[in-house]
Amino acid sequence: MFCFILYLAALSLLAGSAETNQTFTSTGEMNITTCPITYYGQKYEKVYVAFDSNRFAVCFNGLYKPGIKNDCILMSGGTADRGDLAVLTKEIPTGSGIHKLLPNLRNAGKCVNIIPLKDSQQSEIEQVELGNFGTQAILAIKTYSGYTNVDVVADAQVDGRTVSKQKFQTNETSKGVITDMSGCRLSGVVYKTNTTVRDPNICSTVTCDVTGVASAVSYCGPMERCQGDGSCTSHTTCTMTGSTVIDFIGRVRFVPDRCGYTLLKSSEIPDFQVLGVFQERRRKDVSFLDQVILQLDGPGVQISLEQGGRIWLNNKLLELNGTTAVYHGVGLYKDQTGVTAKISASNYTVSVLFDGNTAQIDMTGRSKAPIQGVCGNSRRTLSEERVSEYSAPGCEIQHDDADDSTINCNATTKWCNLLKRTPFSACNMHIDPEPFITACRHTLCKYPAVDGLKCQFLEAYARACSHNTKVTVEGWRSKSRCSAVPRAFCQHKFCSAHEFCGEKLNGGETSCICRAIFASKYRSTNTFGEPTVCKQKSASLTLAGCLLEDKGIDYSALHLNDETCKGEMDNLTHMVTFSFNNMNTCGTVVMANNSQIIYKNTIMSRNSSMGGLINRHSRAHIDFSCSYSQPDIKSLAIKLKQSSVIQQITSGQWIYNLTMAAYTDPSGMEPIQSSTEIQLDKTIWVKLKTYGLDEKIIVVVTDSCWATDQPSPSGSLRYDLIIKGCPNPADQTVKVEGNGVGTSNRFSFNTFQFSGKNGSIYLHCRLELCVRQGDTCAPRCGQATRRQRSVMPKYEDENPALITMAWTN
Repeated sequence: MFCFILYLAALSLLAGSAETNQTFTSTGEMNITTCPITYYGQKYEKVYVAFDSNRFAVCFNGLYKPGIKNDCILMSGGTADRGDLAVLTKEIPTGSGIHKLLPNLRNAGKCVNIIPLKDSQQSEIEQVELGNFGTQAILAIKTYSGYTNVDVVADAQVDGRTVSKQKFQTNETSKGVITDMSGCRLSGVVYKTNTTVRDPNICSTVTCDVTGVASAVSYCGPMERCQGDGSCTSHTTCTMTGSTVIDFIGRVRFVPDRCGYTLLKSSEIPDFQVLGVFQERRRKDVSFLDQVILQLDGPGVQISLEQGGRIWLNNKLLELNGTTAVYHGVGLYKDQTGVTAKISASNYTVSVLFDGNTAQIDMTGRSKAPIQGVCGNSRRTLSEERVSEYSAPGCEIQHDDADDSTINCNATTKWCNLLKRTPFSACNMHIDPEPFITACRHTLCKYPAVDGLKCQFLEAYARACSHNTKVTVEGWRSKSRCSAVPRAFCQHKFCSAHEFCGEKLNGGETSCICRAIFASKYRSTNTFGEPTVCKQKSASLTLAGCLLEDKGIDYSALHLNDETCKGEMDNLTHMVTFSFNNMNTCGTVVMANNSQIIYKNTIMSRNSSMGGLINRHSRAHIDFSCSYSQPDIKSLAIKLKQSSVIQQITSGQWIYNLTMAAYTDPSGMEPIQSSTEIQLDKTIWVKLKTYGLDEKIIVVVTDSCWATDQPSPSGSLRYDLIIKGCPNPADQTVKVEGNGVGTSNRFSFNTFQFSGKNGSIYLHCRLELCVRQGDTCAPRCGQATRRQRSVMPKYEDENPALITMAWTN
């Protein structure tokens, strides 16, 4: 060993030019791009050095911090507190003394990073050397004369875990140590170069070659899963999310249409199969699993699981009370995560979980026969698995909608790749994330990330991991900003066959939304339902409730000419029907035209005197008669009178400019111009910004904002948006951001009009100055008490700022 250290030290004396030293004291960041180090399979071009309590640390992902995952070399036993770094470029051929000492070292050396460590007297104590051998690397530690009888420990760590530890005591015959830092990484585990090992954690034989690439061959069967302790179990999962199916052996299939398919069928469980019916949602060219059917052929039993947590036994709707109920040998259980159906037969147990968006079929048991269905391991094509009994006519017709310009596929790919990062990486060695990433990218690069869709792919992977292994993915919900607890989407929200449950684009509330194909036939003709049905002295008009809601029309606020005649909604189809039975009811107008009698009526919005102070719904005016006329929706829009407002404010010694500007996006990149038309119940953002104030001393607090129908802020007709620095609790559309933390803040709300008023609306905001003392200026909202603000002792009441902006209907 000592001979080798002398040999390595001699390298620095050989012909060659060392680069200029980089010096450091206590800590430092060193650039090693001219001699990068591949540390256990990971290439680095920087090192971070630090001294701490007789310990010297060389790290590659930032300075060493106990408890923080990092790739580091920790050395103890020294008294140095400073040093420098130089790079020596020198070819070290294979077969050298170094290679003989480290038999796994197969590449030639290219250069050495030399780090002498010194004490406060500039005396050299130790020397650390990091050698570049291509895809391999070495570490050498040398101590100098006079530094004897000291224990030196070199601890090599990957992600904070020790992978190699060397210890020696300095004396006259032993003054150094050398170790090989070559290896491969696979799912966070390090393997030595030129080795083949059997890893029970992943039930695989892993080979790490000289290039730093690891390959793993599982000894579990294709329908088995590794349990992380060397054992394999025949427990596997098929996941259906979006329009993708990840089958039992990890293959990804894409369902291109809206038909019914066999998901699972095996001769091991006779007279039992699982079916899935797919339907479109917001786009015609992307389908989603809409219904899961468990079919028991023997007794002719069919159990159907649907969105909203509905469970049908043949034609009977089941109500579960929180405990498992057994019907025909199938255990059914419903909670906040969805509906679970479980059946055991022969050597098999099959469990199906459906949360309204994603279904996962877990199967336990050893199969001698192939598993058929889209989830199975047979070679049948997707079309061969189609079931005509559950496929509507024309379901196989494929559509091609225009691309959604709001989708950024690069950002989507980055999101989907979270499945390869912490904390999901803990499961990567057991469950391959690539099929889930493919499913995520395939869907979200085409379909908008709404209705909880972004998180359902992460949820599906985490759930597959917990079902098939002993690994639980911890903390992924908070890190990805998904719901803190697993919860089925749209639980207890029941929609009709031509609807699905989704989020309203304004406000995020869930509602029944028209399916794209159903809606397209009406939107293309600008209608809201079927033609008028005429009978003798009567007429009826049926409108789709989801089409009305999509336009912001509240069906319950509609009536005929007679305000007592309202529409009736069918609880099953959600179609709204308006009708009159004779010419003397509901304000029907009777007209004679060429000896014909025409009965005419109008569907209109409720009179404003019957509503509240403001409203955010578009007004409707639909004429109908026996000669059907196209509906005319009068959707009120507003226009700002000014694109922005600026005022100069004097408050004691403070003189500053105050601006108010409105935008259609939260980033403030799309200002609203005076020519811009904005529909009612659309979100706008208003930014209040000051110029001329020192943000380190003074912050601005928006105390209140309110709207009047007159230019005067004290008008009698008033609607509050911000009260005492906080959103009006009666208006859930109001959001306030950054109030009392700087010299600007903003708020947002959905546009409105005063009921029964068609004139201008004036938005007034009152602002105060506050001396910065920590965060005491920021209002505390949503709590019983509000933190006292430290306001300017002299100027707050003297001249608070007031600024006004107006819009017109």
